[in-house]
Amino acid sequence: MKHDMSYLKDLPIAVLGGGAVGKTCAADCKLAGREVRLYSRSKESVAGLEKTGILFDGIQRNLYGFERSGKAFMDVVSTNMAEVVKGAGLIIIGIPAHAHEHYLKTLVPLLEDGQVIHVFTDNYASLLLRKYMREMGCTKKVIVGGWASAPYGTRIEKVGGFMMPHVAAKYRAITLRGACQPMTDIEDFMESIKYLPCMDAVTNGNGPVAGDTMLDIGFSNVNPVIHVPASLLGVSSMENWSLVYGNEPDSYSMYSHGLCPSICRVQYQFYEEEKAIANAIGIEMPSYDYEMFFSRRSILTQEYMGLNAEGKDNVVFPLDKPCNEGNTGPNSIDHRYITEDIPVGCKIYHDLGVKFGVPTPIIDSMIVLGGAMHEKNYFKETKYDLAYLGIDEMSKEQLLRYLYYGENA
Repeated sequence: MKHDMSYLKDLPIAVLGGGAVGKTCAADCKLAGREVRLYSRSKESVAGLEKTGILFDGIQRNLYGFERSGKAFMDVVSTNMAEVVKGAGLIIIGIPAHAHEHYLKTLVPLLEDGQVIHVFTDNYASLLLRKYMREMGCTKKVIVGGWASAPYGTRIEKVGGFMMPHVAAKYRAITLRGACQPMTDIEDFMESIKYLPCMDAVTNGNGPVAGDTMLDIGFSNVNPVIHVPASLLGVSSMENWSLVYGNEPDSYSMYSHGLCPSICRVQYQFYEEEKAIANAIGIEMPSYDYEMFFSRRSILTQEYMGLNAEGKDNVVFPLDKPCNEGNTGPNSIDHRYITEDIPVGCKIYHDLGVKFGVPTPIIDSMIVLGGAMHEKNYFKETKYDLAYLGIDEMSKEQLLRYLYYGENA
């Protein structure tokens, strides 16, 4: 049953995470006139923000020209999560996956009835949060959901490795795919974004799309399928970018300088394996045509520039022409395009493939190659598996019931 979510408009917004996504969401919401509180467990990431504020600008490319920029001063900046979360209505979590466990376990005892949690990008955080709530005996009536991507492609300005109080968005999404755990809350979850200003380009654009469970959102996350093949198979371009070619080290872009037709063919086959796993489980996921991968922004372009009446990309950035549209990165094999998207994204795909009898040779090869570059076995040296998410012992039918209806189904 759909509920009135308008109470959220008068409550503070809590943003958990002092990285690029967290700071951009916080600044965007504050510039829209809301009370915003920002938390980070890292003192360095939020040091001095009470005095400097956060400058938010950038190209903010999107089909409808939605833009909001300026200098935003948070109502609260703190390394005490309780101070930030108390009394908040909407809670934004914008952190890398490796930080999920600490943040989520800290959050559970602080939850209050009526709060709505949005995770950008979800990366299975919603499943983890519900698992921790069960384990810690939390029965608060909250809505927990996440999104397949962040509302922006954004970066923090760094000078000599020092983080400036400045974030710049390369693009703004005009549509995002989201879901909640369980899906019985989906109408309220989708309604709640009307009161979340960092999603204004989506609500004023082509609108949000309700995914088919949180596993759909895992498959809908374009980071593993785009980042991993392009970063690993283009690693020589990245490592030689400044050393051999004489370019500024941080100017390398996997999109602009790494993609090529051969890598795009690998990306498509990676996607086909994801689709086969989703089909075996019985859940939906986004559909992409073969040719959509052959662009310097890959399948990401439609997220901010949309599709035409024939269902094709409005804008294509051809592989045979130079292009600076893409975000910069990675600048080393220690970048999250590898260290997050392989041991989290690729590894969960592999485990789901094993559980449901779907071979994943392309995905597995990415795990092997990335592990070799790091001299690790990512099949073993990651905590991310189905047991970690709390779904390992569920049959297909039990899993679907849990995803749709929750633990009491």
